[in-house]
Amino acid sequence: MSKHVLLSAFADEIDMDLTTQMDVLDTHGIKHIEMRGVNGKNISEVTVEEAVEIKNQLDARGFKISSLGSPVGKIYLKDDFEAHKAMFVHLLEVAKILESKYMRIFSFFMEKDTNHDDYANEVISHLKELSAIASPYDITLLHENEKDIYGDTSARCLNLVEKVNCENFKLVFDPANFVQCGENPFVTYSLLKDHVAYYHIKDARSSDSVVVPAGEGDGQISQIIKELTSERDYHGFLSLEPHLGNFAGFAALENIEEGEVEELEQSDAGKFGIAVDALKTILSTQNIAHA
Repeated sequence: MSKHVLLSAFADEIDMDLTTQMDVLDTHGIKHIEMRGVNGKNISEVTVEEAVEIKNQLDARGFKISSLGSPVGKIYLKDDFEAHKAMFVHLLEVAKILESKYMRIFSFFMEKDTNHDDYANEVISHLKELSAIASPYDITLLHENEKDIYGDTSARCLNLVEKVNCENFKLVFDPANFVQCGENPFVTYSLLKDHVAYYHIKDARSSDSVVVPAGEGDGQISQIIKELTSERDYHGFLSLEPHLGNFAGFAALENIEEGEVEELEQSDAGKFGIAVDALKTILSTQNIAHA
């Protein structure tokens, strides 16, 4: 049985300029982008006209979009959900233009010192509504496990996907985020694997939650890749999200203050290359081809 996967990446961790992103990705043989930040904007801020121009640039260089790394669901339940839905509809139109089959979403920030489970019904209701809005589009919503949101643990991720119960609602698996939430990634993978459609490649140490290149932390990435390609015959995306340095939008992404990330070195092509090489080493060791 031939083992092969598709590589993609959050290219805004190289640079916010699309041309620079494509130049660097070309040097690594990666032709897919999980688009989160581009040309100085978050993907949610890109206009329809700008999306058309971006698609033209991608086509000219032979690049495709693996997923939109959207900020949908990264608000508090007390925030304006109607305005958030309007942003979501706009992103669906952008995804259509960019021919993206996936959109990454979240399950809402939880207030500190609250019981996440108390808000399950409200979160599920919101996600069902988003799934219904997306149903006319040829797109699958991918819920990412993330710190400080409802769906931070494997049990709550499973609850979401079972209760939302929509064909266009699946999971994206982020091992580093599970490490940072105190869970064993391979155990969580075993629990969630039937619902996972897409994988982020990001590793972290359990001792201090610091993000490190794939294979250097406790994300059990090598074991997970071996199982999903050998036992599950997975040929889909492994999307690099290095987080090895600071980059535009990082503070907002992590829901922290700008001052808390000032000491991080800037993310750049060099740090991105370290992340790529770490993943390719894992794939080479397991004789897994990639495109």
